Amino acid sequence: MGEEMVGWATRVAAAELGNVLPRRWAHSCEVAARAAEVGLILGKDADLLTSSAILHDVGYAPRLATTGFHPLDGARFLRDEHGADERLICLVANHSFALLEAEERGLREELAREFPLLDNPLLVDALVYCDMTTTPDGGRTIARERVAEIVGRYGADSVVGRFIRRAAPEIFSSVERIEAALAAQPR
Repeated sequence: MGEEMVGWATRVAAAELGNVLPRRWAHSCEVAARAAEVGLILGKDADLLTSSAILHDVGYAPRLATTGFHPLDGARFLRDEHGADERLICLVANHSFALLEAEERGLREELAREFPLLDNPLLVDALVYCDMTTTPDGGRTIARERVAEIVGRYGADSVVGRFIRRAAPEIFSSVERIEAALAAQPR
C-alpha cells in the first residue's frame, strides 16, 4: 500500500466518475484532498484513507449502480473487478455510517456480511470527517451544514433523509474526534 495505491485509486475513480458524473468527481477529489491533510494523524494508514476517499462514491457510476445503494455497489465493483485491498473495500462499503442507510434499504445484513466494518475507529472517523466536511461540488463546509444540505436535497422523508437524520449524531461525533486529534498535532 502507499502512493502506488493512491495513484491506482485515482485512476479508477476518474475513469468511472470523471466524465459521467463531474459533480460527484469534484466532491471525491476534495474528499481525497481533505484525506491527504488528515493523514498526518493516521501514520501508516494515511494512503489507505486517501485511496478510500477518492473511491468512496464510485458506486454512483451508472454502470456500477446495480442495487442503487452506492456504498455496496462501489465495494462490490472494487472487489469483483479489481480485487482491491480488503480494508479499502470495507472503508468504501461502510463510509459515513452506510450501515444505517443499508438498514433503511433492507440491505443491512447483506452489507455487514460481505463487508464488515473495520476495527479501526480513527480511520473510520477520518473518512467520515473528510466526506461530511465536503460539499457535493467539492467545497469545504461544516458537518452540520452538510447534513442539512443532504436532507434538503433528498427530502426529510426519503430513504437518504431518514438515514442521514439518524446518522447525524454519529457523524458529528466522528467529526469532533478528528478535529480534536488534528488540534492536538504539533504545529
